[in-house]
Amino acid sequence: MSKDGKRQELYISNLSQMIQKETVSQFNQQDLSKFREFQDLLRELFPHIFDACEFMDFDGSFLLLWRGENSVKRPIMFMNHHDVVPAEGEWLHEPFSAEIVDGKMWGRGTLDTKSGLWGMLQAADELAAEGVVPCRDIYFESGCNEETTGDGADAISRWMQDNDIRLEMSFDEGGMAMYDPIGGADGTFAMVGVGEKGCAEIRFTAQGNGGHASTPGKNTPLVRLGRFMTYVDDSKLFDVELSPTICEMFRRISPYMGKVGKLLKKPEKLKITLSKVLPRISDTANALIQTTVAFTMAEGSDARNVLPAEASVIANVRTSHHQGGESSIEVLRQAAEKFDLKMEILDPGFESGITDYNGTAFELVEKAVKVSLKNVDATVPYIMTGASDSRFFDRVCDQCIRFNPFTITEEQMESIHGINENIDVDTLVPAVDYYRYLMTNC
Repeated sequence: MSKDGKRQELYISNLSQMIQKETVSQFNQQDLSKFREFQDLLRELFPHIFDACEFMDFDGSFLLLWRGENSVKRPIMFMNHHDVVPAEGEWLHEPFSAEIVDGKMWGRGTLDTKSGLWGMLQAADELAAEGVVPCRDIYFESGCNEETTGDGADAISRWMQDNDIRLEMSFDEGGMAMYDPIGGADGTFAMVGVGEKGCAEIRFTAQGNGGHASTPGKNTPLVRLGRFMTYVDDSKLFDVELSPTICEMFRRISPYMGKVGKLLKKPEKLKITLSKVLPRISDTANALIQTTVAFTMAEGSDARNVLPAEASVIANVRTSHHQGGESSIEVLRQAAEKFDLKMEILDPGFESGITDYNGTAFELVEKAVKVSLKNVDATVPYIMTGASDSRFFDRVCDQCIRFNPFTITEEQMESIHGINENIDVDTLVPAVDYYRYLMTNC
């Protein structure tokens, strides 16, 4: 067996043990025993790095500190959460079995994001076993509630803030390497998140007289809510803008897009046209250029034949950087007033900064991708539409990178938070090489 073959065999074993530990997080989680058991497993799998590090527990989330030679340099941090979402629905393979079938490991967390946690700890453990001492302090962070509240990362970032710890750069989950991620590009691209949209949650409530369904009045609470949701869905309420990051994304992908790509070499000259076209291309393209609203929950009457005196819907609002959270929420407040609705902000969201794609952190990632992910044609910055724990570390870091070094298909991307989540085992060796490069060249 080749050297890489032996490495892959070990890596499969270590990652599979992590997948087999069920670590589903829940709101108002009280029992932390399964997260502490998972920590014990990590100590068994990665003994060298745990021996080399100082360990701090934050109610099931944790932080490791690997002391470096130069205490003057600002530290860097690697992070990936170890909690997962529930594994509901009919799976081809048991979601916590980590079965290897067709060259893939199947199970909840194989992509989101125990694989990333495994990769960074595996690389660090190997370096520690080789006697490597990093040139600067390195932190490793992992949250046990990223999928619910993010309280672990919130607490750890506040601890760093209170202790005057300022990070040079951080590396978290986010984009991955994909073939043709935006449609029409003949190439594989490492999609590196340099920021993420804010995420607010708002309840809209309509009140009325209620009554029996046999004699309904006009403009009842549910009708008003329905009209409001249709209005928000159909109207162009939010500012549309191609940010410098999205322009750079198009610029880097354009050489792989044939004739269309020639037009996108200078996207800033086509901002108005692209702003009109992108929303029609896909929901993803639309989300990159403006605030979006998704109505996710609704409440009304408790009986089938009773008109509710009060009904409500909850909206998940992903706010763009150019419009911001306050302005986006104000737009919705004005819309709610048109339909005589009460608006309650359940969570105003947490807005992230944007990392400079010309900065040292992004440049380091580009080099690591080039060395380790041989199938990637270009490294591309973009703005994440989903949320990650990185948003909390903007408090202590100006360069927060969001990328996990795995090459995946569109089908695998859709399996995240869905059914049949899986990862190609051939991606494991390159992932460790990626993290080793970052740790030894930072």
